[in-house]
Amino acid sequence: MSELTNKTIAELRDGIAGGSFKAREVAEAYNAAVAAGRALNAYTVETPDDALAVADAADRGEITGPLAGIPLGIKDLFATEGVDTTSGSRILKDFKPRYQSTVVANLRKAGAGMLGKLNMDEFAMGSSNETSAYGPVISPWRRKDGSNASLTPGGSSGGSAAAVSAGLAPGVTGTDTGGSIRQPAAFTGICGIKPTYGRCSRWGIVSFASSLDQAGPMAKTVRDCAIMLEAMSGFDPKDSTSLDEPVPQWEAGLSSNLKGKRVGIPKEYRIDGVPDEINALWDRGIEWLKDAGAEPVEISLPHTKHALPTYYIIAPAEASSNLARYDGVRYGLREVPDGGNLDAMYSATRAAGFGAEVKRRIMIGTYVLSAGFYDAYFTKAQRVRALIKQDFRKAFEQCDLILTPTAPSAAFGIGEKSDDPIAMYLNDVFAVPASLAGLPAMSVPGGLDGQGLPLGLHLIGNELDEQGVLNAALAIEERAGPTARAEKWW
Repeated sequence: MSELTNKTIAELRDGIAGGSFKAREVAEAYNAAVAAGRALNAYTVETPDDALAVADAADRGEITGPLAGIPLGIKDLFATEGVDTTSGSRILKDFKPRYQSTVVANLRKAGAGMLGKLNMDEFAMGSSNETSAYGPVISPWRRKDGSNASLTPGGSSGGSAAAVSAGLAPGVTGTDTGGSIRQPAAFTGICGIKPTYGRCSRWGIVSFASSLDQAGPMAKTVRDCAIMLEAMSGFDPKDSTSLDEPVPQWEAGLSSNLKGKRVGIPKEYRIDGVPDEINALWDRGIEWLKDAGAEPVEISLPHTKHALPTYYIIAPAEASSNLARYDGVRYGLREVPDGGNLDAMYSATRAAGFGAEVKRRIMIGTYVLSAGFYDAYFTKAQRVRALIKQDFRKAFEQCDLILTPTAPSAAFGIGEKSDDPIAMYLNDVFAVPASLAGLPAMSVPGGLDGQGLPLGLHLIGNELDEQGVLNAALAIEERAGPTARAEKWW
């Protein structure tokens, strides 16, 4: 692997700007890494020519910006003009948009090239990247027990996480509905931030649950996430949920001095059955933040225990509505049975195009929205969601930030939980509450478990306080030290 693929985005940016190396050298190094890493199944489409063309333009001075000439990986649900955008589903096979998502357009304006589209759970529904029509992404990490079992990189942004962790991209886009940036970041030893809902435009992103979906960056370091988030964010009149707020200079504002900050430790997150090493990591994180000048305070988020069932009512309900558009009429797959009518085409197309997990969530969502159950389930879930938001508002009267573990375990083996949807859903137990409340939240590497696998610490901030989250994450990053790299086996 080229030395260039070990550098951070900040180092690549400064190296290109300072003439230490050419943008084309960076693109060539990453194109070679992507080709060499195909065994991980992280990319669904490779676009080496795009990365080289943008790099050459940057070297000629035709492209400028904070990401000039730096090639990135793009999750497969961001619309990319002329390049397959399938959301990991066979129902969108060969769909090539004639438009660009706002987030991708913003990254282009900042000077970034594209290495390709990244594998993901189908329609972002999953926590292990096993529901993709392209097959599972394989984590670059292995347990120390000598079994060499293939591990999940997490989901739904599993391809994104594996690409950064394996050195197949310096930074990538992800999306987070109930933890799909933060959980895979924790599983692969990288950083990932979900900003405040509305910071990044959802226009041109294939929808899962519209009131929850939010784009964000994933990268090697906190600084790199700040650089990417600045480029991705901004008001978009095409998105009715976009926040009309100025984009702060998050990188310039980075500081690991937390003197005067109060960090909330929610007592409800001490959950029975969580491994001791997760709680030990959490305690280390508290000590690291104290060392940075922060004061830990115990807080209560009493409706936390209801967050997961609330999420798994609201998200499938919105998915059921959003995925109704995939009917074989306008785009994507079309299955027409011999002698069948329009209803038969709808049924055959959706049966052949959607995978088992997507069908499960559509059925759950349709059920909770049905006439006899709407008030009993969906309306009640919305009320509980309001209570969860209220819990956070009250908590932030006592603290500036909240610290929890990111996930209840390290990465598990592919296939280990695929037969038990409930066990799979529990992976998001720490991440879902912040999503329901629309708050900024970030996972940062905290260390390794007994099997040598990465574990993440999770920071939640108040609305629009991405700076506070990034600063606290930087304090942890400095004290935890660099996460050991996965040994190359592919």
